[in-house]
Amino acid sequence: MNIDPLGWLDERATARVSAGLRRELRAREARSAAIDLASNDYLGLSRHPEVVAAAVDAVRTWGTGSTGSRLVTGTTTAHEEFEAELAEFVGAEAGLVFATGYAANLGVVTALAGRGSLVVSDAGSHASLVDACRLSRARVEIAPHCDAEAVDRLLAERTEERALMLTDSVFSADGDLAPLTELHQVVRANGAVLIVDEAHGIGVRGDGGRGLVQEVGLAGLPDLIITATLSKALAAQGGAVLSSERVRAHLIDSARTFIFDTGLAPAAVGAARAALGLLRRDPEMGGRVLTRAAQIARIAGVPQPDSAVVSVVLGKAQVAYDAACACRERGLNVGCFRPPSVPEGTSRLRLTARADLTDAEMDSIATVLGEVLAQARAGDPQREPLATGASA
Repeated sequence: MNIDPLGWLDERATARVSAGLRRELRAREARSAAIDLASNDYLGLSRHPEVVAAAVDAVRTWGTGSTGSRLVTGTTTAHEEFEAELAEFVGAEAGLVFATGYAANLGVVTALAGRGSLVVSDAGSHASLVDACRLSRARVEIAPHCDAEAVDRLLAERTEERALMLTDSVFSADGDLAPLTELHQVVRANGAVLIVDEAHGIGVRGDGGRGLVQEVGLAGLPDLIITATLSKALAAQGGAVLSSERVRAHLIDSARTFIFDTGLAPAAVGAARAALGLLRRDPEMGGRVLTRAAQIARIAGVPQPDSAVVSVVLGKAQVAYDAACACRERGLNVGCFRPPSVPEGTSRLRLTARADLTDAEMDSIATVLGEVLAQARAGDPQREPLATGASA
């Protein structure tokens, strides 16, 4: 009999260390001199005085927590006002706020799919959409990345009456853009519904940061649903589904992550509303993000991206990890994506631009990345070719 039923955890941990895949938590200081190219605070608003003040004011008005699920005590007038404001901003009829962006994706997919339906998901979809597929009880097909023809074929060959197609608008690892126009054409032709995760699109793409859906002229269509997070460009926490009124009503009745989860805390609602207000007042913020992203890409020696994400593929997991550590030691925080977040052989530094990066910070970024990437690339001659955030 096995006297240590969790002994296998030690074997897994040893294997992860050998493969350069062990994760660790690093607590950041409240104030740091390090330059941030790792967070998703694309507009640099998480410490903006108006955003902070709005969060504090919400706590003073409503308390520290929402006190219950949205259907019991967790809905405030601030929640409903913000839902309407965000929906109007992206061009949707209605909005519904969830506790996280992850919960929003789980909620909308599981509420609209189910046994006897088909879900087609892009191979590069975020983990929350992957998990939504698993929980949906629908038949699931994975389409090759950004391949509208494959989506068309899968939808056309189905025997199920109902079907959903899931995709990010801006993919989180590479920063490339989904072919939303083509995807919507094939989805509509096949009587399906397109769900687009705008987590990395809102605030950066579109007119005044309204997202890629708005940019390509698909906002407000009845067979297209947007999901979003409030934790990136909107500098807070939480998620939202932006859709028609009838989809919103169905989610209130059916989305388990809405019904059974505690409502979003008032402070997050207040902060996100303030960030949205700042974006409305300064609609060029998204353009500044893209300008800085292009500069970072030139420094890193990769093609110009179409989003805030600059992906620098280095190949082996240990090479990418060592490069991230070297950046951090030099005062530059960067993301490090390794399997299972990305495919084997494509471990990378994930650099995220911000609208508030200064010229002096860009000079420091150039110095650090120049040194670290030269060393990383010289030390791994067998690395995979660079697969950077170029558009699809």
